[in-house]
Amino acid sequence: MKLRNPLFVPADSERKVTKAYASEADAVILDLEDSIAPLAKTAARQAAATRLASDSGRPGIIVRINPRDTEWYLPDLVALVPRQPEAILLPKCTGPCDLQALDHHLEALEVSMGVPVGGIGVLALATETAASLRCMDYAGVTSRLLALLFGAEDLAADLGIEARDGNGVHTAPIAAARSALLIAAVQARVPALDTPWPDLHDPAGLQAEIAAAARDGFAGKLCIHPDQLLPTEAAFTPSPERVRWAAAVSALFASDPNAGVLTLDGKMLDRPHLKLAERILAAASPD
Repeated sequence: MKLRNPLFVPADSERKVTKAYASEADAVILDLEDSIAPLAKTAARQAAATRLASDSGRPGIIVRINPRDTEWYLPDLVALVPRQPEAILLPKCTGPCDLQALDHHLEALEVSMGVPVGGIGVLALATETAASLRCMDYAGVTSRLLALLFGAEDLAADLGIEARDGNGVHTAPIAAARSALLIAAVQARVPALDTPWPDLHDPAGLQAEIAAAARDGFAGKLCIHPDQLLPTEAAFTPSPERVRWAAAVSALFASDPNAGVLTLDGKMLDRPHLKLAERILAAASPD
């Protein structure tokens, strides 16, 4: 599943969900958390389950459930597991223990409900609270893990600060969490997805933050409006020139698999270049 521009949509808005399903988003995230008021949680959960049961054929359907420490967490899982979304997005993940607990809960429900064990993936919003930054070692916790997600706004609220300064630059604690998330994703061998850009009336700010995210190693950026989809997709899609370079590097090392250092167009290449080439080719693949 590609995750260049996953689009959040409130699960209880049929109009917005229908529009999101028809959009160019790589994935659609049916939201049961932040965009849903407490009194609407039950109805939103049922709406998400009903939508999943409709089997529209739309790939990349993810559901953001409510956090593990809420009364809605387990009912969300009970309603969703039989409908087999492609993945569950866990918000307010405070560390590997939360991810491991979700893995166990999913497995127990899959077995009891007779659906394939391990078929539902997991994405984790891993920087939404100060507590979540204490331990970000997600390597080997569960094979379900598809990506680690950076959340700036909730973390800023928890810290009592702004997420960005007047120029749109992340404030120091937020920038530190962002860097930690990138490193944690590399360690866990999963993609990292950047936080949403909150100002829908500032496309220039969006473009600048997308460019910075792509430069720094994120594989995609969470989106909150359809207008954000195309610029985000473009930024995280390698250019034809980069793909040609990556293909040439891959072919070169394939022709001499025991070589440590090779030369392409007069420039020396070693194994880190091969890793970069493989990442570029994966980002450019249609699946």
